[in-house]
Amino acid sequence: MIAREHQIYDVVGIGFGPSNLSLAISLEEHRANVLTNPITSAFFEKQPRFGWHPNMLLPDATMQISFLKDLVTFRNPVSRYSFVSFLHSQGRLARFVNRQDFFPTRAEFHQYLEWAESSLSNVVTYSSAVTGIRLPPEALHGTPEYVEVDVRTATGETRTVNARNVVVSTGLVPRMPDGIKRDARVWHSSEFLARFAEVDPARLRRVAVVGAGQSAAEITKFFHDRLPEAQVTAIMPSYGYSVADDTPFANQIFDAAAVDEYYFGADGARDAFWRYHKNTNYGVADSDIIRDLFEIQYAEEVGGAKRLHYRNLTKVRAVEQAGDERIVHLVSQLEGEPQQLDVDAIVFATGYDSLDPSSLLGDLDRFCLRDESGRHRVERDYRLVTTPDLPVGIYLQGGTEHTHGLSSSLLSNIAVRSGEIADSIIQRRAERELVPAGALQAADS
Repeated sequence: MIAREHQIYDVVGIGFGPSNLSLAISLEEHRANVLTNPITSAFFEKQPRFGWHPNMLLPDATMQISFLKDLVTFRNPVSRYSFVSFLHSQGRLARFVNRQDFFPTRAEFHQYLEWAESSLSNVVTYSSAVTGIRLPPEALHGTPEYVEVDVRTATGETRTVNARNVVVSTGLVPRMPDGIKRDARVWHSSEFLARFAEVDPARLRRVAVVGAGQSAAEITKFFHDRLPEAQVTAIMPSYGYSVADDTPFANQIFDAAAVDEYYFGADGARDAFWRYHKNTNYGVADSDIIRDLFEIQYAEEVGGAKRLHYRNLTKVRAVEQAGDERIVHLVSQLEGEPQQLDVDAIVFATGYDSLDPSSLLGDLDRFCLRDESGRHRVERDYRLVTTPDLPVGIYLQGGTEHTHGLSSSLLSNIAVRSGEIADSIIQRRAERELVPAGALQAADS
């Protein structure tokens, strides 16, 4: 897709992962329901093609949410973009049902996302990184109608498109411990499969995984399965893995209704959400893989040939390069003395930092209001609270955990969240044009 530079788009989306893909579908379904003046949109993605955590598509890894929490179903159950529609198109619907399992593999869900994206190639431009957002020159003489979005292509060309609304969905930022840099043998889980493919497995005789969450557990098991001669060490800040709470009452915190409870709740209520229910997603692992790893450990103890090792209550202080090897300096809370571990590769499954739009907004950030803790204020419809000098809408898909709760950057609420953003943009345009909102027939929500 080639976005026209001089057209003013109703929506410019920055990033095209699942969140903005879901938004694009919501806007497409709105366009299909109106006869005149449809919403216009253009999306820009820095990757060369669509991909959702491609380096963690490990064999047999399953989703941690139901297939019904797809791009559309909770917003529009009859959408042609549902996971059920995908299965039907692939001739697998009956066989999937016969599995009697709510959770598809991660690889199959990725196929679903690619299938949905293939019908929306006309609204997205790949290999295009948004480098900044700024006011147009005419803003000096009045309130701006739009902002200018600067886009750099893979060839280094820079172009500008105009937007009445911007939706930022650039994803999470991989987090490494302070002072530790990634290199050819020091990896973050976000790059795991690509890095693993670059190394001869025969040269990986000693490997380590840092972390105690789902990704850490999956990579530890992957190493143990794929490297039958290797010593595998799991370095954990906790005393073993903790199970993810996926029980029915706890799962209610990911319901759309829970977003209202969090957003409009008092500070004490918000604190309680995190205090009691952080274990639904953060630093925890599924019970199945925990049991698998424990069985491996026990079987090795019985057999007397131990390859899987655990360093509990231990943190990495530094990683030192020594040729192709890496010397890992550890601090154990159990022993209190510095320790050393020599490895051929080490993976940090240490999570991600939330989206922070400040650098992308640049000078526009001065129009965005903040709370007492210095965080961006966000309206219920995921729109940044701005001064009247900036009527242009800036929406966030991610980075709103402090205002909207635990599901802000997760797939669980993606369909409803994207629908609410689409409805907000449509409603606000109707109000600007002094047209009754009902006449625009907003998308299902």
